[in-house]
Amino acid sequence: MGIGVPIGLTWLAGPTLAEAQEGAMNKTAADRARVSFHDARRTTDQPWRHWYWTARWRRIAQAQLRDHPLCAMCSTDERPVAATVCDHVVPHRGDEHLFWEGELQSLCKPCHDGTKQAQERRGYVTGVTLDGRPRDPRHPWNRPT
Repeated sequence: MGIGVPIGLTWLAGPTLAEAQEGAMNKTAADRARVSFHDARRTTDQPWRHWYWTARWRRIAQAQLRDHPLCAMCSTDERPVAATVCDHVVPHRGDEHLFWEGELQSLCKPCHDGTKQAQERRGYVTGVTLDGRPRDPRHPWNRPT
């Protein structure tokens, strides 16, 4: 396993040290400056992001991926998909208790970076029941009028 990097609300196993160093050497000075500025701003705006770099989070994420190695969203019995990201089921949004004690799930990177992030931005889960009603009670069609 590589050195790993935090991605969003998750710990994602990253490239090996040699691969990371090679990738860093291939970046232009402008690329490195842009990434450095973005990382500094993100850490300032959301100070809880440093929690993803702690040994405690790494242990939690590794245990989650070890105990639940398949993607919770897209894996089926016929088509198992390996999970690479440890994700908070309920977004913690800086709540320290929810970050450390909240429910976790294992996801593949495409599900985490696409489906899960879209659901969080949208505010509800898409999909319908057999009678055609939205599954998520937070969906606009299910809200009282």
